[in-house]
Amino acid sequence: MAERDALVVDDHPTNRLLAAAMLRKLGWTVLEADAGETGLTLASAQAFRLVLLDISMPGLSGEETCRQLRQLQAGHPICVLAYTAHAFPEDRARFLTAGFDDILVKPITRQRLEDLISEL
Repeated sequence: MAERDALVVDDHPTNRLLAAAMLRKLGWTVLEADAGETGLTLASAQAFRLVLLDISMPGLSGEETCRQLRQLQAGHPICVLAYTAHAFPEDRARFLTAGFDDILVKPITRQRLEDLISEL
């Protein structure tokens, strides 16, 4: 696993493109997935240091995908960020309980992304 391998999982191509482009500019190697199941398939073959994970997707929810990612990547340092438009306080508590490290609210800014991943 490279220290700067990231996975962006979102069913909307524009959201994936934006997040992936920002991460690449920050020096990350990025893979993209359009669904939770696809993200889990990628994560079963490669360890990621960072995962941006949409909450509302067809098929597996972001929360269920996060739980399974944690199991797949057990033993590897991984930061999983909820990548979502859902920003209410009760949502934040639910996401943190579900295993996310933090929340990246759409639309994202480069500064917020840098702040969240600066310690990785």
